[in-house]
Amino acid sequence: MRVLIVAGNISARMGGEAVIPLHYIRELTALGCEVHALTHARVRAEIQAHPMWRADRFHFIEDAAAEKAIYAAGKKAPGALRETLFMSGVGLVTQRRLAGRARALAAAIGADVIHQPTPVSPAFPSFLSDMPAPVVIGPMNGGMDYPPAFKADYSQGSQGVVAAARLFAGAGNALAPGKRQAAVLLVANARTRDALPGGVDRSRVIEIVENGVDMALWDRPPLPRPDSPEFVFVGRLVWWKAVDLLIEAIALVPDARLRIIGDGPEREKLAAQAAAGSAGARIRFDGFRPQAEIADALSSATALVLPSMRECGGAVILEAFACRTPAIATAWGGPQDYVTPETGYLIAPSGRETFIEDFASAMRALAADPVRASEMGAAGRSRVEANFTWPAKARRILTIYAKAAERR
Repeated sequence: MRVLIVAGNISARMGGEAVIPLHYIRELTALGCEVHALTHARVRAEIQAHPMWRADRFHFIEDAAAEKAIYAAGKKAPGALRETLFMSGVGLVTQRRLAGRARALAAAIGADVIHQPTPVSPAFPSFLSDMPAPVVIGPMNGGMDYPPAFKADYSQGSQGVVAAARLFAGAGNALAPGKRQAAVLLVANARTRDALPGGVDRSRVIEIVENGVDMALWDRPPLPRPDSPEFVFVGRLVWWKAVDLLIEAIALVPDARLRIIGDGPEREKLAAQAAAGSAGARIRFDGFRPQAEIADALSSATALVLPSMRECGGAVILEAFACRTPAIATAWGGPQDYVTPETGYLIAPSGRETFIEDFASAMRALAADPVRASEMGAAGRSRVEANFTWPAKARRILTIYAKAAERR
């Protein structure tokens, strides 16, 4: 089967959504597909420097003046406004330009199917309309809001912006019929299904989790745990990750250490909070680290900790499970799709003080019972192997492509 994958960013360095298309390209190629990819030139150097990727199978659009102007303007905006409005604006321009190129490219290579795995937002318009091959979009994951008890503190006043953005997305989807015309729409859960734009044929919607794990990258032999409990956070340091609550929680777990891996606009503020608190000496900020170091950190941790208040996915949970490490996360959004009572703890976001205490209670429970932590980690590993490996996902996607091709 000849497949054209279309995505604004295809990059391991960028992480997040950008790495998802790479997994599909690798695994579908291994299954015998001829996979072409269309993306933005900002990732060209990375792709061409990697020996795994065939240069003749990657196609690029160059940067445009509109993208540069919107990005420059967004750099001056507050965090919520920047991510909700300006970065979405850049994405819209990029996606429209990709669609124009995809139409000609799909015809030139004789594509059997066109797959747009990102953006994962169900509300984001798709411009892949009137294509010469059936279109598969997703898996998408979204339709998120903040927990009611935390909306005032963690929305950063973005509720009006988000509401306006959703109205704008609705208008965009009315003008860009890509999702209405798609042969198949993939969603991660019922919440995302409900967030799809109006006019979509629900009979063409299939549920499949968007995240997966590359076991070759995350597989580590069981490592000895440190003498004192160590909890690890991995992710961007942005407001909605709620690392400030984690810093307060670790102070309630005697002798335990907290390792924060990642960087972002909140780092300076969080470091000051940690230094001023009673647990400052037990908190370590590592910044961005290479994937291999993150795998080692997770493999030796008591647990991954993820107190996010707006986590649609949570791939890092699956990565922790692959490293045989349990997870403690907020019972809201994506983590609820992954964490079970056998693999970790989900903490209800019912209120700030209660959340901090309950999160700390779960940390204390695992710190006091290393055997239980190891059992949960082993259960997490089994859960990933059974449900979330990329080879298994690629095989499932290939059957979906076949269904889409029947609708040509």
